[in-house]
Parts: sequence; C-alpha cells; structure tokens
Amino acid sequence: MQRDAPRSVLFVVRRSVIFLLTLSGFANAQSALEIIRLAVDRDSTNLERLKDYAYQQRQEEREFDARGNITKSEAETRDVMMLAGRPYERLIARDDKPLSANEARKEQQKADRELERREHMSPADRAKLEKNRRETRKFMNEVPDAFVFHLLGEEKVSGEPAWVIRCDPNPAFEPRDARAKVLSKLRGKVWIDQGDYEWVKAEMQAVDAMSFGLGLFRLDPGGSLSFEQTRVNGEVWVPTRALIRADARLAYVKKVRAEIEITYRDYKKFQADSRMVADGN
Repeated sequence: MQRDAPRSVLFVVRRSVIFLLTLSGFANAQSALEIIRLAVDRDSTNLERLKDYAYQQRQEEREFDARGNITKSEAETRDVMMLAGRPYERLIARDDKPLSANEARKEQQKADRELERREHMSPADRAKLEKNRRETRKFMNEVPDAFVFHLLGEEKVSGEPAWVIRCDPNPAFEPRDARAKVLSKLRGKVWIDQGDYEWVKAEMQAVDAMSFGLGLFRLDPGGSLSFEQTRVNGEVWVPTRALIRADARLAYVKKVRAEIEITYRDYKKFQADSRMVADGN
C-alpha cells in the first residue's frame, strides 16, 4: 500500500484537532477568544517541544477478504528523529525482525547523506521549505470554517477529565486552498483534556470519497480514522496510536478492505548535537 497516503490522512486530522476544539462552544462564552488563542499558542509550543524527541514508529498494513480474514500483513518499524530541524525516519525492522547488518548499514548511509544534504541546502531550497511551511499554516487556518461543532459533555480519558466535541462538516464551507477540500469529507468526535486543552483522542469518519497521493489511494465513504495522544515528561503531548480502517482503492484499480495501524513508543529527549548511530546487527 502507499505509505504517503495514510500519512496524508493522519496529517489532516492530527493538525486539525487543535482548531476543532477551540471553536466547540465551551461553557464560558466570554472566555472563548482567550481559549482559542491559548489553544493555538499551545499547539505551536507543543510542536516545537516535540522536535526535541526521538521515538520509534511501527506501521502495520493489513488486507482482508470479504469474510474478514487477513490475507496480507506487512509491518515496518522506524526510528524517527530530527535531522537539521526536520523529522527523518530510519528503517530498523520489517515484520518485527531487525534488519540484517548490510541493510542497517545502508540505512545509516542514507541517513548520513540526508543529513549532509540538509546541512548544505542552498538559500533557494531553504526558502522553498519556508514557503511550504507558510502554505501549510494557511491551509490549517481554513479548518475553523470547515466544521460545525457541538459540545456533547465530559468523559474521563486515562483518568483525566476531557470535553467531548462533535465535529460535523459545514455545508457552507468554501475552501480557498484546494487541499482544504478534504476537510469537508470528515465527520467525528474529539476528546480534549481539560487541564492542558490538548486533544487526547479523535474518532473521524469519511462521509465522501477521499483521494491521496495523486489519487493513487482512495478512501471510500465509511472509512474510519482514530487517534490517541498522551503527555510525556509533563511537557509535551505525543501520538501513541493511529488506526485507519477502510474499503480503499489503490492505483485506481485494486479495491481492498484494509487496515493501517501505527503505534508510537520509546519517546526520548533528543540532543541537538546527537548523531544517528547504526544498530549493531
């Protein structure tokens, strides 16, 4: 299956949640603007803090037959860390088996080359990256207009109180950025920690077909996406699990019943001057 496709879905939902919570009709209307500003500020601060962490990410892709039996299963585990200010993923295992010494060496060489490339980027390339970041923020600024929000009540998540908020597509939404069209095709609920105003869980569903990766991955209506986060070291909120379940179409032709599960673990504070060291396989 296409690796970029699930990442595109995860990006849209994960980065949208902070805006979903801010416009959800909190009990104290007089403090709504303050809550919005605080939530946005905390989201930006949290992303900056996350840059200080390395972790492992395991992605398993499963396909099923009409009876629900698994017909195919593949898993890859990667070390994720920051290289020159941006995330980098290094493959360390397939199907929960460590890479061979030769494969691990090649992965390390790829990481070293990428670090060298990033450290010697031209001014034009750096300007292009900065432009992409601005465009991403511009896209996210459309999220508040894309949904209608309803405060459903409160629940405890991991022992802590959280607001439960329903997010429905806004029929009047007219995206200014073409990428924002995907937002009108999602509906669901989010759970927001009342202490930190950070999202701890999200459950979304596709209400219309969604295409990613130049249309090579198509998520049909009814597909579900769920996400969970937790707090680490009392300073940063990090993803712990994401699950995508769908009847999907790959490369325009192949239709499969698929499930993609991504788990995150072993969060460790990453020092800026640290370098990636190959596993001694």
